[in-house]
Amino acid sequence: MITFLISIVLLVVGYFTYGKYVEKVFGIKQERKTPAYAQEDGIDYVPMGTKSNSLIQLLNIAGVGPIFGPIMGALYGPVAFLWIVLGAIFAGAVHDYLTGMISIRNRGAHLPQLAGKFLGNAMKHVVNGFTLLLLLLVGTVFVSAPAALIHNLTGNWMSLGIIVGLIFVYYILATLLPIDKIIGRVYPIFGALLVISAIGIGGGLVITGAPIPELTLENMHPDNVPIFPLLFLTISCGALSGFHATQSPIISRTTKNEKAGRKIFYGMMIAEAIIAMIWAAAAMSLFDGKSLSAIIANGGPAAVVSEVSVTMLGAVGGTLAVIGVIILPITSGDTSFRSARMILADYFNIGQKKFSSRLWIAIPMFVVSFLLTKIDFTLLWRYFSWANQSTAMLALWVGAVYLKRSRKNHWIATIPAIFMTVVTTTYICNAPIGLGLSMNVSYLIAGIVTVLATVLFFKSKFDEREALTVDDDREVA
Repeated sequence: MITFLISIVLLVVGYFTYGKYVEKVFGIKQERKTPAYAQEDGIDYVPMGTKSNSLIQLLNIAGVGPIFGPIMGALYGPVAFLWIVLGAIFAGAVHDYLTGMISIRNRGAHLPQLAGKFLGNAMKHVVNGFTLLLLLLVGTVFVSAPAALIHNLTGNWMSLGIIVGLIFVYYILATLLPIDKIIGRVYPIFGALLVISAIGIGGGLVITGAPIPELTLENMHPDNVPIFPLLFLTISCGALSGFHATQSPIISRTTKNEKAGRKIFYGMMIAEAIIAMIWAAAAMSLFDGKSLSAIIANGGPAAVVSEVSVTMLGAVGGTLAVIGVIILPITSGDTSFRSARMILADYFNIGQKKFSSRLWIAIPMFVVSFLLTKIDFTLLWRYFSWANQSTAMLALWVGAVYLKRSRKNHWIATIPAIFMTVVTTTYICNAPIGLGLSMNVSYLIAGIVTVLATVLFFKSKFDEREALTVDDDREVA
């Protein structure tokens, strides 16, 4: 319990200290006109208040990732707490803040456009492919996961196929209609359910004195469970997630003032980390490693969610908690498809004011996603984890280059970028879904790739003209 409580405190303190430092390094300009005003179109560029933007950002990024990921990460024991805290403060929240704020400074650009500007035009195409793959995987997983939870919650009286279809209908509407018509109106309701479920589970852990294991030197290396690199891919949302880099630009187009950035981007990542801590702690306290592994194997993380909720809060409270968990993936799935539609529109330079222009981009995406729902969830999650953290790695390098060109402290992005380059390269070299090489060979290749990327970064020379064009100053008031 002490490790859990200290971790929560550290996350909050991190927001007020390191978050403020990151904001200072970036250098906000309150007088600068944001894309919400400079490019207002009533569809994607719509000025909205800080509270609404913060809530939408939290619901966008907090899908099943900060719940399912930490539940599976709980198999590693209390060391998972360490990654959530350090990852969120020094990597995840920095990643979210920089992608959101750099997007604001560049007319609400999405990650592929930012990668093209700061990493080279070839990377624009690479990152475009990565992000679209990631968003389709997220959108698909976030159809399947809530559908399974709803199916169980309703006593299986409605077929799984019908539930999937209804979720797709909602996703289509949320993808095509102006952001303030559905997302801006229903998210406050969804947010209330999210808060109820998180407070209910977290409060239940504290009040009942749940036996949450403490982090010690003895359990830093769990038996028969290799920490590196698997832990850093299993727990992504809640610590560091490339998916967030696809969501922050959505809100960069609705943010009224740069001063709101720390609360919206850095702060909501910290809030997601707290949710991840609660669910990781709940899974560890109610199940030992063996039984937790068995439950996940038989019913997936969704089975753990249901059992934890009912055990901690009873039938009624547990049902409310499960509903809150259902809300999380739905409110990330809808913006996954919306973000994919916006990225494709930017990539092919297609205006989005006409409904027909939005429709013909969206239809193929939903067809592909529906076909992906027929694939095993576990297999999808494996690809999602690698694509997700690879996107995070690329986004961190974008942030590092931006700060270096701006003559600012780039180390806040460079250090986590280097670390994630090692993690993602090692995983894809070793994993069965990748090259399937031995771990020692994978380490060697990852080391070479990381050194080359780092040398390339430091060898790159930026002239004064480039330093002055990191921001699109056509949007200055």
